Amino acid sequence: MIATCAWAAIMWTGPTWERWVLAGVALTLAACLALAALIGPAARYLAGERTPLTDVERTEMTAAERVEAVNSARHTLVQAVTGLVVIGGVVFTVQGLSYTAQTLNTTQQGQITDRYTKAIEQLGSTKSDVRLGGIYALQRLTTDSPRDQDTIRNVLSAFVRNHDGCALQPGEKTLPKRCSDAGEDNGPYVRLPADVVAALTIAPTLAASDESGDVTDRADFSFSRFPKADLIGAKLTDANLTDAFLIGANLTDADLTGAKLTGADLRGRYLLDANLRDADLRDAFRRGAFRRGAFLTDANLTGANLTRANLTRVDLTDAFLTGVDLTGATLTGADLTGATLTGADLRGVRGITEQQVRAVAAVDSSTKFGPLE
Repeated sequence: MIATCAWAAIMWTGPTWERWVLAGVALTLAACLALAALIGPAARYLAGERTPLTDVERTEMTAAERVEAVNSARHTLVQAVTGLVVIGGVVFTVQGLSYTAQTLNTTQQGQITDRYTKAIEQLGSTKSDVRLGGIYALQRLTTDSPRDQDTIRNVLSAFVRNHDGCALQPGEKTLPKRCSDAGEDNGPYVRLPADVVAALTIAPTLAASDESGDVTDRADFSFSRFPKADLIGAKLTDANLTDAFLIGANLTDADLTGAKLTGADLRGRYLLDANLRDADLRDAFRRGAFRRGAFLTDANLTGANLTRANLTRVDLTDAFLTGVDLTGATLTGADLTGATLTGADLRGVRGITEQQVRAVAAVDSSTKFGPLE
């Protein structure tokens, strides 16, 4: 019986709890058999009765003495068995707690999956408030389930791309005039919907980094279109804005630290006091097959932080760069014709000389040149 239960517990393919029941039955039967052996034959053996008593031995030892010896041995064995039972109980308790923990973890993962599914359903709602609730539910999930952070970042990034200022929504047939790439001023700044702002703000905070702190996975807003958008104070740290259409948008006080802006159309926009530290603004503005540097023509970057920014072949024609911090920036092939650089810090810039800057841009005594200190 014991062997059958033990074999069944090992080979059983049904529910885990049934395997534990079979193992418990086998152990209980084995313990009962061992206890009977210990209290009976083993106790008499320890008491000195290794062979049946002879007539002489029986006369030399009273019955009370024999009973006392056996009982003493039994008492010792019972104590030993009690210790074994306690140890076995501890083992079973630990195994039970482990099984409970596994069950709890499975339940929690199931709850997280249900919450994720519910949040995704909310993102597909036609009501902005419901979508907003889904976005914040996904943000909460990144805390409860860090391993889902990358997935949630990608979902929120896709939501932004699908709900930017120029994406046709259900029921819409034509795009707003501001979505034209002609560059005209098509009215006042446009305030983005609350759900888009939330996703635009949360997704960059979920960027993944390696051990050295370098960003490995960014919030992907590439090819997003936000013409004439009110993005004052936007938090877009380390965001991927490759080929983004941001013509005429207001990015005053925006945090674009480490952002990837290659090919972004930044014509005629406001970047007053924007933080573009370590931002990548090189190359990649495309118009058909014609490739050139990113456009910052007429851009107002007064007070912007462009420390170590890569501005290779960027068009800064007539841009306002008053007081801009360009220390250590790369300006190889950049067009500074007519740019205003009064009070700008150009120490340690690469790819352009002081003489080249002075020849095409407006500078004064407050403009700083020279090597980094």
